[in-house]
Amino acid sequence: MKAPSPVGQRCVNHPERESSARCLSCGRFYCRECVTEHDGRIICAACLAKAGEGGGDRRRGLHALGTPAALIAALVLAYAAFYTAGRALIALPSAFHEGAAAASDTSTYGMHEDTPRP
Repeated sequence: MKAPSPVGQRCVNHPERESSARCLSCGRFYCRECVTEHDGRIICAACLAKAGEGGGDRRRGLHALGTPAALIAALVLAYAAFYTAGRALIALPSAFHEGAAAASDTSTYGMHEDTPRP
């Protein structure tokens, strides 16, 4: 069965106006002022209010928790990354921390064998 076309129909709220869309939730016809796009669907104000009260689709997963959960997850991930990096630096030998490893490798600083050190 074919859905009725808004052509020739009148707006439920404004009978003097020709309808331009049909609400996908309630099936009534409305003018451009009375409908809006919500979640990719054309919907009237009454159905939008019902969806806001919990009558609409519920989001699942991390999207349901929203931005605060994403922020907390990002902070936990950053903490884990910095903790791991700190543990890796602590695991390096103490000679490396004191500069002995860097002083023995003169090629790192662009010095040649015949260049005197300061």
